[in-house]
Amino acid sequence: MSKDYLTNVISLGVVLAIAGFIMLFFNVYFGTSSADAWLAGRGEADMGYYHLVIRGYMNTFLVGGGILFVMGLVPVFWGYHQLQLIKESDS
Repeated sequence: MSKDYLTNVISLGVVLAIAGFIMLFFNVYFGTSSADAWLAGRGEADMGYYHLVIRGYMNTFLVGGGILFVMGLVPVFWGYHQLQLIKESDS
Protein backbone atom coordinates (compact mmCIF):
# COMPACT_ATOMS: atom_id res chain seq x y z
CA MET A 1 0.00 0.00 0.00
CA SER A 2 1.19 3.46 -0.78
CA LYS A 3 1.66 6.25 1.71
CA ASP A 4 -0.93 8.36 -0.13
CA TYR A 5 -3.56 5.63 0.25
CA LEU A 6 -2.83 5.26 3.95
CA THR A 7 -2.95 9.02 4.42
CA ASN A 8 -6.40 9.08 2.80
CA VAL A 9 -7.56 6.23 5.05
CA ILE A 10 -6.33 8.11 8.13
CA SER A 11 -8.02 11.33 6.95
CA LEU A 12 -11.33 9.55 6.40
CA GLY A 13 -11.02 7.95 9.82
CA VAL A 14 -10.43 11.31 11.46
CA VAL A 15 -13.53 12.75 9.77
CA LEU A 16 -15.64 9.79 10.90
CA ALA A 17 -14.27 10.01 14.45
CA ILE A 18 -15.03 13.75 14.65
CA ALA A 19 -18.56 13.20 13.35
CA GLY A 20 -19.09 10.43 15.88
CA PHE A 21 -17.66 12.55 18.69
CA ILE A 22 -20.05 15.38 17.83
CA MET A 23 -23.00 12.99 17.72
CA LEU A 24 -21.99 11.48 21.06
CA PHE A 25 -21.72 14.73 22.96
CA PHE A 26 -24.56 16.63 21.30
CA ASN A 27 -27.09 13.78 21.25
CA VAL A 28 -29.39 15.66 23.64
CA TYR A 29 -29.52 18.68 21.33
CA PHE A 30 -29.97 16.59 18.18
CA GLY A 31 -32.55 14.31 19.83
CA THR A 32 -34.59 17.22 21.19
CA SER A 33 -34.49 19.02 17.84
CA SER A 34 -35.62 15.90 16.00
CA ALA A 35 -38.42 15.30 18.51
CA ASP A 36 -39.54 18.93 18.18
CA ALA A 37 -39.67 18.51 14.40
CA TRP A 38 -41.67 15.31 14.90
CA LEU A 39 -44.09 17.12 17.19
CA ALA A 40 -44.43 20.07 14.78
CA GLY A 41 -45.38 17.69 11.97
CA ARG A 42 -47.84 15.83 14.15
CA GLY A 43 -49.46 18.85 15.76
CA GLU A 44 -50.37 17.50 19.16
CA ALA A 45 -49.26 14.55 21.30
CA ASP A 46 -49.34 13.25 24.85
CA MET A 47 -46.39 14.50 26.94
CA GLY A 48 -45.46 10.99 28.04
CA TYR A 49 -45.31 9.85 24.43
CA TYR A 50 -43.31 12.96 23.50
CA HIS A 51 -40.73 12.13 26.17
CA LEU A 52 -40.45 8.60 24.78
CA VAL A 53 -39.81 10.05 21.33
CA ILE A 54 -37.12 12.37 22.72
CA ARG A 55 -35.44 9.48 24.53
CA GLY A 56 -35.60 7.35 21.38
CA TYR A 57 -34.00 10.03 19.23
CA MET A 58 -31.33 10.68 21.85
CA ASN A 59 -30.49 6.97 22.02
CA THR A 60 -30.36 6.80 18.24
CA PHE A 61 -27.81 9.62 18.07
CA LEU A 62 -25.87 8.14 20.99
CA VAL A 63 -25.55 4.71 19.36
CA GLY A 64 -24.89 6.16 15.90
CA GLY A 65 -22.22 8.47 17.30
CA GLY A 66 -20.55 5.61 19.13
CA ILE A 67 -20.49 3.48 16.00
CA LEU A 68 -19.07 6.30 13.87
CA PHE A 69 -16.48 7.15 16.52
CA VAL A 70 -15.20 3.57 16.70
CA MET A 71 -15.36 3.20 12.90
CA GLY A 72 -13.24 6.33 12.71
CA LEU A 73 -10.64 5.32 15.28
CA VAL A 74 -9.98 1.87 13.83
CA PRO A 75 -8.69 3.10 10.42
CA VAL A 76 -6.68 5.85 12.12
CA PHE A 77 -4.81 3.35 14.30
CA TRP A 78 -4.51 0.79 11.50
CA GLY A 79 -3.25 3.37 9.00
CA TYR A 80 -0.77 4.80 11.49
CA HIS A 81 0.52 1.32 12.23
CA GLN A 82 0.92 0.56 8.53
CA LEU A 83 2.76 3.85 7.98
CA GLN A 84 5.16 2.95 10.79
CA LEU A 85 5.80 -0.45 9.20
CA ILE A 86 6.53 1.21 5.84
CA LYS A 87 8.85 3.70 7.53
CA GLU A 88 10.75 0.85 9.25
CA SER A 89 11.11 -1.12 6.01
CA ASP A 90 12.42 1.95 4.15
CA SER A 91 15.21 2.55 6.66
